[in-house]
Amino acid sequence: MKLLARAAQSALKQSERNRRQFWSWLNAVFNKVDYERIKAVGPDRAAAEWLLRCGAKVRFRGFERWHQDYNALPTGPLGRYKIQSIDATESCIMYRGFDYLDGLKHVEELKFNKCMYMEDACLEKLSSLENLQESLFMMEVVSCGNVTDKGLVALHKLRNLEYLFLSDLPGLKDKETTVDRLKTALPRLDLHLHLD
Repeated sequence: MKLLARAAQSALKQSERNRRQFWSWLNAVFNKVDYERIKAVGPDRAAAEWLLRCGAKVRFRGFERWHQDYNALPTGPLGRYKIQSIDATESCIMYRGFDYLDGLKHVEELKFNKCMYMEDACLEKLSSLENLQESLFMMEVVSCGNVTDKGLVALHKLRNLEYLFLSDLPGLKDKETTVDRLKTALPRLDLHLHLD
């Protein structure tokens, strides 16, 4: 009887591993950058498609409504719709898709909440994009377990960042040094840190 129970438990674990591998593969497919699509429809439309495909929401400049349904993205002149805010809460965005953010010139607000694939490399990539260094002034990073001090310190390049909310980041080990480095580089930054 114990042998049968162990075999069943082993089969369940293998099934769970297979399911995780499938979802990781599918999320990687969703995050693959289509540079031809960016050329064809422009950076804002292509980025919106990527974000919505991965479960995030976007709000366009001049509109109050958040877009969450990929099939309901607005149509019309492609240059009219510029992404102003991104809410990636519980989305599957990952580093390989962050090239979609290059060329977005109007993003003022970013929220990364419970993004399981968010890691330091994502924040480093985001911080290196000149367009976001200029436009981004509000950001949240909450419950992203793979983000460490290294990724957060990279945010010092976002020279117009005025508000940063950080919470539930178990990878943050040296919060005093990280906060000090950010505040030194960004003296106007209103930083809220909730780790307990």
